[in-house]
Amino acid sequence: MADAAEAVIRIEHLFKEYETEAGPVPVLKDVSLTVAPGEFLAIMGPSGSGKSTFMNILGCLDIASSGSCVLNGRDVGTLGKDELAGLRNQVIGFVFQGFNLLPRASIEDNVGLPLIYRGTPRRERLARANEMLAKVGLGAFSHSRPNQISGGQQQRVAIARALVSQPKLILADEPTGNLDTATSREIMALFAELNERDGITVVLVTHEPDIASYARRLVRLADGRVVYDGPVDHAAPEHLERTT
Repeated sequence: MADAAEAVIRIEHLFKEYETEAGPVPVLKDVSLTVAPGEFLAIMGPSGSGKSTFMNILGCLDIASSGSCVLNGRDVGTLGKDELAGLRNQVIGFVFQGFNLLPRASIEDNVGLPLIYRGTPRRERLARANEMLAKVGLGAFSHSRPNQISGGQQQRVAIARALVSQPKLILADEPTGNLDTATSREIMALFAELNERDGITVVLVTHEPDIASYARRLVRLADGRVVYDGPVDHAAPEHLERTT
């Protein structure tokens, strides 16, 4: 596992619970792990295992009840809203199951969107956006609209948008959930290429064993706890079971 001093992500004894009228509901229970630069990690687990909450904490969209989450050397639990937003924009690229593209904006403007929040001038934004579109094989579509391209191409646009701010970490939540099998393979091959060629750390949530197999490390959650953390190819069959 990653050396704590070098880790992109360092989670220690993390607990998360939500308050309800019936009392606190624990979701994550004493989760600890580290992720080194350049790792490719898949997270699996059944519904209710804590996957989404865990990803929200990794993405600085939620805060742990106790324990610590250190992202790129900064303890997210000590940061205010503006600092969290800045950390997200500087360190993380997000890819979701829904492509979340602006329908009336061009492909290049969609890709350049994260740079607006950095105050990047429009000419530089578009140059960077087109560079990323070329990287994902869509250089010819910069002036198209999202409804003029396929679902697989839209997900490539979303990946280009995640890359445009030169993140150290990509968080992908069910990135192939809306795609057919052949297109899913293309998208996962792209993630693998970005990880191997560019050294970008990738953490993805999936319920499909064939998607998880593209990663090199698997973390499986059950009832809010880590029940397996190790190489994908050494995981027992029960840890690679399809989840819903």
